[in-house]
Amino acid sequence: MFQRLLICTDLTDGLNRFAQFVPSLAVSGIQKITFLHCVPLWNEGDIPRIDEEKLALAKAVLAPAVANLPANVEVQLEFPSGRPLDLILETIQKVQPDLVMTGMPSRSLLDEKLFGSDTLGLVKRITIPLMIFRPQLISAFTSEELGLRCQHLFRHLLIPYDGSPASEHLLKAIRQQAEHRPANSLQSCSLCWVIDESSSRAKDQIRQAETTLKELAADLASLQLQIFPLVRQGNPVIEIQAAANEQDISAIAVSSNHAGQFWELSVPSFTGEILRRSWHPVLFFPPSDR
Repeated sequence: MFQRLLICTDLTDGLNRFAQFVPSLAVSGIQKITFLHCVPLWNEGDIPRIDEEKLALAKAVLAPAVANLPANVEVQLEFPSGRPLDLILETIQKVQPDLVMTGMPSRSLLDEKLFGSDTLGLVKRITIPLMIFRPQLISAFTSEELGLRCQHLFRHLLIPYDGSPASEHLLKAIRQQAEHRPANSLQSCSLCWVIDESSSRAKDQIRQAETTLKELAADLASLQLQIFPLVRQGNPVIEIQAAANEQDISAIAVSSNHAGQFWELSVPSFTGEILRRSWHPVLFFPPSDR
C-alpha cells in the first residue's frame, strides 16, 4: 500500500522500536524508510547549540535500522535540531515519503489547546497520508508481536463511511492506494456506516445504507480485496471503536477538513475524536484541497 515511510520518533513514543524491525516492514512492501528524530538544542549559555550527548544517544538507539538491511531496502537516519513540526514538514519535502508515521499520546481536547500537540498540528498541515500510533500500544508489544504488526500494518482497514464528501474522498484515496499496492499489503476492508438510532427514519436509512455499502463492496472487490459491509446504530465514535474491536483490523482510516481546529472545543469532529480516543492505529488521509 505504501513503499516510502518517514518514521518520526522522540525516542519515548515507542516508534523508535521500528528500527529493529526493518526486515518485517519490508515484508509488507516497504522499500525506503527514513527515521527522523529532532534533537533538542542545548540552551545553557548565550548561544543555543546541538546537544551532542542527546544526538549520540539518538544515533545509538536508531543504529539497528541500518544494520543487516534486506535486499532492495534503503534506510536513512535524520537528526536535525529545531521545532519538531517544522522539521517534519521540511523532511517530507526532502525525502518525499508516501506515508508519515508518528505517535500521539491520549489527551483531551482541552489539553491539546493548552499544551499543544505536534501530531495535531501535522494533521492540519500535511498533504500526504499520516499514520498515528498510541505510544502505549507499541511499547506493550513483545518483539515477536511487533514483528508481526510491522508485517501487517495495512492488512485490514476499517473505513467509516456515511456518504459525506469526506467519506467519499477517503474511499477514493484508499481505492487509489489499493490499485498500486505491493504484495502482502492491503488485503481486507470493513466499510462501516453508523446510523443515528434516534432518527425517525432510522429503518429507511439502514436499508439505504445496506444497499449503498453492498454496491461499494462490489466495486472494491474488483481490486482483489475482501470487503465486509457493516451498518450499525448509535454514536459514530463509539460504534466505530466497537467495530474495530470486533473486526480484527490493522488500522482505522479517516479523513477530515476539521480535525484539530480551534472551534472543535465547541463542536468536536468525528475524526478528531477518533484521533484522541482510538487505541487502534489511525490512518489519516488529508483533504484533497491541500
